[in-house]
Amino acid sequence: MIIKLAMLIVFFIAMIIVGIYARKHTTSVDGFVLGGHSAGPWLTAFAYGTSYFSAVVFIGYAGQFGWKYGMSATWIGIGNALIGSLLAWIVLGRRTKVMTRHLQARTMPEFFEKRYFSKGLKIAASAICFIFLVPYTASIYNGLSRLFEMAFHIPYQYCVIGMAIFTGLYVILGGYMATAINDFIQGIIMLVGICVTIAAVLNINGGFMNSVFLMAKIPSDNPVTLGQQGAFTSFFGPDPVNLLGVVILTSLGTWGLPQMIGKFYAIKDEKSINTGTVISTIFAFVVAGGSYFLGGFGRLFDGPGIRDAGGNVIFDRIVPEMLVDLPDVIVAVVVVLVLSASMSTLASLVLTSSSTLTLDCLKGFVFKKMSEKQQIITMQVLIVVFILISVLLALNPTTFIAQLMGISWGALAGSFLAPFLYGLYIKKITPAAVWTSFILGVGITTSNMIFKFIASPINAGALTMVAGLVVVPLVSLVTKKPEAAAVDGIFAAYDEKVEKSKKHTLE
Repeated sequence: MIIKLAMLIVFFIAMIIVGIYARKHTTSVDGFVLGGHSAGPWLTAFAYGTSYFSAVVFIGYAGQFGWKYGMSATWIGIGNALIGSLLAWIVLGRRTKVMTRHLQARTMPEFFEKRYFSKGLKIAASAICFIFLVPYTASIYNGLSRLFEMAFHIPYQYCVIGMAIFTGLYVILGGYMATAINDFIQGIIMLVGICVTIAAVLNINGGFMNSVFLMAKIPSDNPVTLGQQGAFTSFFGPDPVNLLGVVILTSLGTWGLPQMIGKFYAIKDEKSINTGTVISTIFAFVVAGGSYFLGGFGRLFDGPGIRDAGGNVIFDRIVPEMLVDLPDVIVAVVVVLVLSASMSTLASLVLTSSSTLTLDCLKGFVFKKMSEKQQIITMQVLIVVFILISVLLALNPTTFIAQLMGISWGALAGSFLAPFLYGLYIKKITPAAVWTSFILGVGITTSNMIFKFIASPINAGALTMVAGLVVVPLVSLVTKKPEAAAVDGIFAAYDEKVEKSKKHTLE
C-alpha cells in the first residue's frame, strides 16, 4: 500500500507543478484553448493518443470485448492505430491545421459556422458537444474508480470525487498547455505500464503459449458458435460482424470527435504533422493493441469476482480482477497507467466542452461583449460545472462503461464526422446537409436509447457514422449551395500551399 500511495502522490504533485508552470500560457483565449499554437509534434502526438485511450479502453472496452471476442479483440487496437491514428493524421491533419488557421476557428462548432456560413450550426454543434461529452466523461470516472476501489479499497464515490477535483485543478491552472505537457508524461507511463502489465498477467497462467492453450479449451457461448472450442483464439473470433462494428466506432469515430480534432488546431506547424503521424501511430499500436490483447485473456480469470449475485458477468470488473494477485509494485504501475490515461482524456474533454460553450454559445449571443479575461474566467467556471454534472452521472451509473462511451461517440461522431471530413475536401457540401447529419447523429443515438431498436449502442454509433457519410453528399446534391466565391476563398489558403509545395518539388 505504501508503494501504491507513494507513486500516486508523486503523480499528483507532478500534475499540479505542470499546471502551475503552464499558467503563463493562459493569459489569452488562444493560449488557454490551444496553447498559443506552440505544441510540437511529440506533445501533440502524445496528447492525441492519451486523449484517445483512457480507463474506458483499459477497463471497460478491453474487459467487455476481450470477454466477447477473445484474442481477436486485438483487431480493435490494430484498427485504432491504422484508422483512428495513422489515417486520421494523414487525411485530416494538414488540411485541418491550414483551414482552421485560415478561418481563425478555435473549436469545431466555430469551424462549422465559418465553413458553412451559419451561426445556427455553431450553436447546435456547441450544444451537442456539451451534452454528449458528459456521458463520455462519466464513463471514464466510472472505469477509473473501479480500479481504485480494487487497489486501495477506497469507496467508489470518493474515488470519483477525488479524480474530479484534481482534473479540474490542473486544467483551470494551465489550460491546453498543461494538459499537453501532462499528456506527454502520462503517455510515457502508459507505454511502459501496458508492456509490464501484459507480461505480468500472462505469467500468472504460465506465459503466452500456455495462456493461449487454456483459452483454446474454453467453449464459446456465442449463439453462432455455441459450444465450439477454439473460437476465442481464432483469427476473427466468435462474432466477426459485431467485432467489425466495434472497430468502426472506436477507430473512425475519432475523426468526428472535437476533443481529438482540436489537437490538429493546436499543433505548431505543418512540418510537425509528419512526425506526429508516426509517433501517434506507434503509441496507438502499443497502448490500444496491448489493452485489447490483454483483455482477450479475460475468460481465464472467470470467477465470483467478476459476477453479480445472479451469476451474470459484470464487464467492468474483468480487468481489475486480472490484476488482483499481481505484486504491489505491478499494481501500482497499473494504477498510475490507468490514472495517466484517464486524467489526460478527462482534461481534454472538460477543456473542449467549456471552450465550445463559451466561445460558440455564450460569446456574442448571451453576452454581446466579452474581454479575453472574461472569456477565460467563464471557461474556468464552466469546467467546474461540466465536471460536477459528469460526477453526478458517474455516481449513479446506469449502464456499463462501454455503453456510456458508445452513446457519446455515436452522437458526436455521427453528427460531426461527415460534415467535418467533407467540409475539408469538397466545396459543394451544403448547410442543409450538415443539419441533416446533426439530426441523424443525435436522432439515431437518442431514439435507440429509448426504443433500443439496435441492441448494442456500439453498433448504433457505427451506424450513425456510416449514415452521415452516405447522406451528407446526397443531400448536398439537392439543396442550395453556398456562394461559390465565398467557398473558394475558404479553400484558397490550402490550394495556395499545395501549389507552392508542387513548385518547390519540381524545382
